[in-house]
Amino acid sequence: MAFQPFLKNSTAVVTSNMDAFVSLLWVLMTHFVSPRHNAQVRLLKAQIRILQARVPTKRISPSPEEKSELLRLGKACDQDIADLMEIVKPATYRRWASQSNKGEVFKPLGRPRLTQELRDAAIRMAKENALWGYRRIAGELKKLGLYAGATTVKRILLEAGIHPTPEKEKKKPPLDWMTFIKAHMESIVATDFFTKDIITPFGKRTAFILVFIHLSSRRVFCSTPTYSPDSAWVTQQARNAAMWCDDQGIKPRFLIRDADTKFSGPFNEVWKTEGARIIQIPHRAPAANSYCESFIGSLKRECLDFFTCFSRSQLAYIVSTWARHYNTGRPHTGAGMENNVLKIDFKPQETGPIRSREALGGIIRSYYREAA
Repeated sequence: MAFQPFLKNSTAVVTSNMDAFVSLLWVLMTHFVSPRHNAQVRLLKAQIRILQARVPTKRISPSPEEKSELLRLGKACDQDIADLMEIVKPATYRRWASQSNKGEVFKPLGRPRLTQELRDAAIRMAKENALWGYRRIAGELKKLGLYAGATTVKRILLEAGIHPTPEKEKKKPPLDWMTFIKAHMESIVATDFFTKDIITPFGKRTAFILVFIHLSSRRVFCSTPTYSPDSAWVTQQARNAAMWCDDQGIKPRFLIRDADTKFSGPFNEVWKTEGARIIQIPHRAPAANSYCESFIGSLKRECLDFFTCFSRSQLAYIVSTWARHYNTGRPHTGAGMENNVLKIDFKPQETGPIRSREALGGIIRSYYREAA
């Protein structure tokens, strides 16, 4: 019992010495570390001010993620940020902290950013529909889940160099040629000439053949060859083609042709009598009559280029044989044709040996299954 006062005094002395040691250590750390820390803070703040001077706008709007990060770091500083916050005012920071404590979710400021998909869709609609204004396009975009105000769509079109209100222009924009073709394929027939040299006892002569093609079905009608495609001959071929259209159930409302002088007044009158409007394509624009040009190209590449003709009757036989094959047995690979032929029963034919059918010495060949 006599040692208790002594132990208490010893413990007090030790505790006092420890406190003094810790205090001394803290003073030393503060003396050596604090100036360095303060210099680092001043350096960072100086860099922030330099960067702010380079920013075009004086106001900086942090994103929701950036606000959350600032609040997290501010919490580590016990919210003592009066001398640290540079990009916003301390009052703004305290408002963020209050909103965060209430569980409010930060929302992005300003209007939602326009996606590239929305821009592309608006421009595409304007180009593919020459008479649509920006309000109509805004409504069409809404159907696709792409939300943009009419004013925003107007701005997108102006930036793309497209008039936003074509319906209010003094002169309405012309309808795109391919749009016109696609909209009227069922009622359009196109025509064009092609030639083939014939070797005769009196030398080489050029024979002319007139082609008519129905754009929707790709069915063709070819005239007989002639050395003299005068007005009377061309007019007669127009009558023959009109009768062919009637036999095929084709009701032409438009006839596409080029500016060839062989298409005379009587030729046009035949088609006007049938209720068809003549559409003359521009000079040196074969692409405007692409369906006819494509057929003539196929005929020459796949058939005529393999033959040397010695009479008009031989040429007529070759062309008529190819046209019959083209109309009834040749697969068509054009857009919308799905690689189908025009007159074939596509019922499953999975039995029977495969045979080939040839014409023109094997230049034309097609395959079929022989009945089992």
